[in-house]
Amino acid sequence: MTTPATSSTAAPPIAKRVPTERTHHGDTVVDDYAWLASKDDPDTIEYLKAENEYTEARTADQAELRETVFTEIKTRTKETDLSVPVRKGGYWYYTRTVEGQQYGIHCRRAVAPGETDPPSTEDGSPLPGEEILLDGNVEAGDSEFFALGTFDVSPDGHHLAYSVDLAGDERFTLRLKDLRTGDVLPDEVRNVFYGSAWSVDNATLFYLTVDDAWRPYRVWRHSVGTAAADDVIVYEEPDERYWVGVGLSRSEAYVIIDVHSKVTSEVHLIPAADPGRSPQLVAPRRQGVEYDVEHDPTGSRLLILHNDGAQDFAVAWTPAEEPGEWRSLIEHSPGTRLLGVDAFEGFVVVSLRRDGLTGLRILPAEGEPFAIAFPEPLYSVALDANPEFSTQTIRLHYTSLVTPDTVYDYGVRTRDMILRKQKPVLGGFDPAAYEQHREWAEASDGTRIPISIVCRRGTARDGSAPAVLYGYGSYETSMDPWFSIPRLSLVDRGFVFAVAHIRGGGEMGRQWYDDGKLLAKKNTFTDFVACAEHLVKSGWTSSSRLVARGGSAGGLLMGAVANLSPERFAGIVAQVPFVDALNSILDPSLPLTVIEWEEWGNPLESPAVYEYMKSYTPYENVVATDYPPILAVTSLHDTRVLYHEPAKWIARLRAVAPEGDYLLKTEMGAGHGGPSGRYDAWKEEAFVAAWIIDRVG
Repeated sequence: MTTPATSSTAAPPIAKRVPTERTHHGDTVVDDYAWLASKDDPDTIEYLKAENEYTEARTADQAELRETVFTEIKTRTKETDLSVPVRKGGYWYYTRTVEGQQYGIHCRRAVAPGETDPPSTEDGSPLPGEEILLDGNVEAGDSEFFALGTFDVSPDGHHLAYSVDLAGDERFTLRLKDLRTGDVLPDEVRNVFYGSAWSVDNATLFYLTVDDAWRPYRVWRHSVGTAAADDVIVYEEPDERYWVGVGLSRSEAYVIIDVHSKVTSEVHLIPAADPGRSPQLVAPRRQGVEYDVEHDPTGSRLLILHNDGAQDFAVAWTPAEEPGEWRSLIEHSPGTRLLGVDAFEGFVVVSLRRDGLTGLRILPAEGEPFAIAFPEPLYSVALDANPEFSTQTIRLHYTSLVTPDTVYDYGVRTRDMILRKQKPVLGGFDPAAYEQHREWAEASDGTRIPISIVCRRGTARDGSAPAVLYGYGSYETSMDPWFSIPRLSLVDRGFVFAVAHIRGGGEMGRQWYDDGKLLAKKNTFTDFVACAEHLVKSGWTSSSRLVARGGSAGGLLMGAVANLSPERFAGIVAQVPFVDALNSILDPSLPLTVIEWEEWGNPLESPAVYEYMKSYTPYENVVATDYPPILAVTSLHDTRVLYHEPAKWIARLRAVAPEGDYLLKTEMGAGHGGPSGRYDAWKEEAFVAAWIIDRVG
């Protein structure tokens, strides 16, 4: 049971204690709040609702500020807008948004005779001759949540395979639509995962399903017009460390089945023209060797991005018809992390990162390789949607901390960069009014940690500015510079926004990742604290005006630094935080646990891993100290980081350090990404921003 809060008293909820013992490697731990893991327990829902009521009461004085921030986000956004159309076959495909509507509308329009440039409208209105393929607002109906898992048009353009999640638990229902008639076919498959692939005869669709631990492990073959009960399993992965993915090569020659753990992978191919054939193995898995495959029909070869003897990856090739020996194409270059390889007619594009920045390199079939240059010192660039193999133009996505999301078409032969669209920022936004910086903190072991910083031009460096320090630091995921309209509501109020590119991420290459995982995980946390110290020493802010923010594995980071250096921060925002890491990784029945052992270690088998994880897991290390104010945000239907982790954490903080200011906000109808509709997401961001602003006055 729970003692609820009221608006008048704003008393924090006190969760009941139900002692539950956990014993591993001779260590017995009593967990008073393990009961919160049961959604079926009415007391759990009661507690979450009580926490929501308390949070609402405690932040009632921020309501006007929240509304102001929400209005700022809304008025800066062009609500009725149109994406840059992408050509595939005889159609331009694009997405529209309409003012007042939560979700995008997926459309296409036939390519006009002689038309080469993507069409557009100034006001974001429908293109003449538009065909609506799927309206997310119609599909969502009255549901609180809506997300697409796959959106896949058949090669002939006649059918659409799409899957929908109306709960937030990332368990989708797959449907097929005849685009010639607009009819949704009787074909329907429940509880599918992301990803799909069509055969070239448009009669067969491949899709994925998950096991009880939400691990995609089966690839199925479905014949259009037949019942799901007749579908055939074409691949099943028994090893619980591995996930399975499926997709169609850009050449449309192969269905690619990708099987991967955190550190090992293998690929199987099915000819898309012969969907009934058994999958062909490209190369058997070897522990610690990762590889991806790209079909290049120009040379009838497979391009293989791999780390076999190449920590930062290299590129090889092998014959497509009979894969065998890997022959070197791009040698390993330590410090240059190769991220992807994409084959087009007459050239190959290599995506990479070096010195903390992303880049693109072109390998023409004839001539010398060359890199595409960009003007800003800090930026992020990547290939955008490029579905056609036969092209001399590639679509790029570019952004920075001060440059809104920008779409370019780049001519590979002419080396011309054509601006197709920059995301509008209404209200007189001027990039010249802001400045961005790259600075370096020094970790306790002497490692230099990059920090990306954005602020209003002329911001004083006397410690008076409020600041937000954002971090993640896991899974080799890089927090490359990005533009954010909601962030303007902080920066325009004088905030400095900084991103700590800490170990465990991928910003500085594979070694950067290796130095922040397993038994080196604490580097992630101490790096973040070093970045906070650097911001203060450099005059960007002061500890009394610095708020830390992170989500998911970045939420683990938030909980860890709260225990490690609570005095460094004026507030902490932890969104869908992985704060009960040890208990979760000890339970192989939970989603993701077994595959995560190669990221965190296996505390079930290893006493050393158990002891190490116990020493940093936030929930395990709550002590009676002066914590900064903490806002934890979670979602009831989150499959990746279960809601009970932050719920238990807040309950324990209240019990052990009762003088602190702790808030828990649970979205009762959302998943890992929070609210799904754009207006709801803006309201959530306004809630967090108002709390941050309030923390620093």
